[in-house]
Amino acid sequence: MALDISRFVVRFIEEARDHLRELSEGVAQLEQGQADAEQVNSLFRSAHTLKGSSRMLKLTPITETAHALEDLLSALREGKVTFDAAQHADLLYQTIDTLTHQVDQLAEHQDPTQLPDKDAALCQALTQAAQPQAEQSQPEQPQPEQGQPEEAAAPQAPPSSPEPPKRESPAPEASLKTNDSVRIKLTRLDELIKLMGEVVSSHAHMRELVKDSRQLKLGASQADSRWLNTLDLFNRELRTGVQRQESLMQELHEKAMQMRMLPLSTLFDSAGRMVREMARSMGKQVECRVIGSDIELDRQMIDQLADPIVHLLRNGLDHGLETPQEREAAGKPPQGVITLSAWQDGSWVVIEVRDDGRGISLQAIRDKVLQKSLMPPEQLDALSDQEIMNLIFLPGFSTSAMITDISGRGVGMDVVKRSVVDNLQGALRVHSRPGQGSRFHLRLPLSLALMRVLLVKVQGHKLGFTAQYISELVRVKHDAMMRVAERNAIILRNEFVPVLALSELIHLPETPTKIPKKADQALLLVLHVQHEKLALIVDELIEERDLVIKQLPGHLRQQPLISGMVTTGHNELVSLIHVPHLLERARQAKTPIDNQAAPAQHASRILVVDDSLNTREIEKDVLEAHGYQVTLAENGQDGLEKALRDDFDAVLTDVEMPIMDGFALTARLREQERYKDRPIIIITSREKESDRRRGLAVGADAYIVKGSFDQSSLVETLQLLLG
Repeated sequence: MALDISRFVVRFIEEARDHLRELSEGVAQLEQGQADAEQVNSLFRSAHTLKGSSRMLKLTPITETAHALEDLLSALREGKVTFDAAQHADLLYQTIDTLTHQVDQLAEHQDPTQLPDKDAALCQALTQAAQPQAEQSQPEQPQPEQGQPEEAAAPQAPPSSPEPPKRESPAPEASLKTNDSVRIKLTRLDELIKLMGEVVSSHAHMRELVKDSRQLKLGASQADSRWLNTLDLFNRELRTGVQRQESLMQELHEKAMQMRMLPLSTLFDSAGRMVREMARSMGKQVECRVIGSDIELDRQMIDQLADPIVHLLRNGLDHGLETPQEREAAGKPPQGVITLSAWQDGSWVVIEVRDDGRGISLQAIRDKVLQKSLMPPEQLDALSDQEIMNLIFLPGFSTSAMITDISGRGVGMDVVKRSVVDNLQGALRVHSRPGQGSRFHLRLPLSLALMRVLLVKVQGHKLGFTAQYISELVRVKHDAMMRVAERNAIILRNEFVPVLALSELIHLPETPTKIPKKADQALLLVLHVQHEKLALIVDELIEERDLVIKQLPGHLRQQPLISGMVTTGHNELVSLIHVPHLLERARQAKTPIDNQAAPAQHASRILVVDDSLNTREIEKDVLEAHGYQVTLAENGQDGLEKALRDDFDAVLTDVEMPIMDGFALTARLREQERYKDRPIIIITSREKESDRRRGLAVGADAYIVKGSFDQSSLVETLQLLLG
């Protein structure tokens, strides 16, 4: 009876993908010079297993390709051929890509007859590369048989390094790969996760019953003792049962969530192939390093990460990496490096895309912003270098001089920000150094299904905030707030933090059940997005706990202020506020300053140096209201570079800053001829007399403590020093 191979195809696909992943990782180690003899043996065994398993199932194209790969790995293992990255790495990667494509075709059709034919040129190139170097350089020609013409007898010598055809290989599908696993349809798994979410939400209702039973006990204080004893026993049993159920439900929910976790290799492996293909099409040489692909993430997160990762890799290839000629002229190796890495940070996953290319040109960003009229020139001049760099995430922005199929349409970085920040509740940062490359830093929750949420009450309405945006909760006396640039502000750890009433910011109507406020205090919820903070006045803290996040219905998903919904114990739906949009709304809600003071007679240029974005913005508002032109710097080093590049009439600086503090900046500026007599004002939270004396000793003209900050005093001091 003929063997029915269809029953074994699924298992072969699972095992083949495991071997292909090991081959890809092993070749990367070979390319980086990190592979030892045992790792080469492991690569050989993977190719040998692929060949043997496919031969049993009569998967001839896979067998012949794996056989040719095995020949080259055997030569490397036995020392007949020495690994040469320039000669062998790309060939090995193309072979792995071809095998992956063949396995994907088999998975899609489940029919061996639908497999594409072997790539003859690729197999010939592998066979040639497996020959010892001496034989490759001087191939032996067989002697013609007696009576046979030489022309007919002598075979054509194969080319020394035949070029295999390029092929776009689709990314491999994610699958459960261990032999003891059970295959589950993704639709059923998603239904299970949703059901578990509902159960967790309904359990919260039982917790409320415990609270209600306590109220019943208090209300029955006048009843007889038997009733009180019965009620007390009921309350204890209910509380114990709820606690036991809560423990079980939490464990069950975690187990269910783990079923939907997949390794990032399902995304990273195909990204590596894509980088190599695009690099070849662009005439660039690139090594793609993948680190941390075993980190697991919710499948829903991985699905939504595909587009951002693709855009970041394309950006690194097209804008970041130079051509081999440009790199050699800059003193770099001709082959560039793109690194895609991931690691776990508590309940978060960090993904980085890094290249060692030319870096991001701030001047090119400025020129493009002005060319496309994305921002007025005076507003652009006031931005710090980091803020200018963040402009690459604006919709429609691109520094590419030409639109190609790779980039230049101005949609890539916008997609990255929208996906990471808006859809995935994550954070996004970009760092770059001219001539050294760029680094995009993505920080993401492990899952969007269950997140830590803080619930507050404002004007009788319940609202939720996810924990990653919460800095702290503080109570402050109303008279402790200061009025700066026509806004309330408080000082938290050496920085000004603007204070706004949440009810006014999102236009909440009052309700009859409004909680009475403490007359002399305000409860502030301090939020942060990267380096920007905002303190919101709220009425009451309800609770902080893990809650199931529900997506908005389709007709509400374009609402930028709301990122989702949660259900409380009384089955109330509570809106989750999308904090990045809230901070954007707060920036737009700045009250115009109605200042009667006469503006400066000429537009003096002021440099403001502070590592706090909030402090920079507040001081900028105060100074611009009095007619000054303001440029911002985010640390002492940044301030020094800008002061030397441009010419400023005065400098305002903080003390505690990274890289270079305000004392060092002041001293360095005083060494410059043009800044010997220019006003320098230190604005800091350091109140010690020793700090004040040190500030004056390094050359500061004035020393203002933030705790006693008064905008009129600042302006008067500046006007006095400028004369």
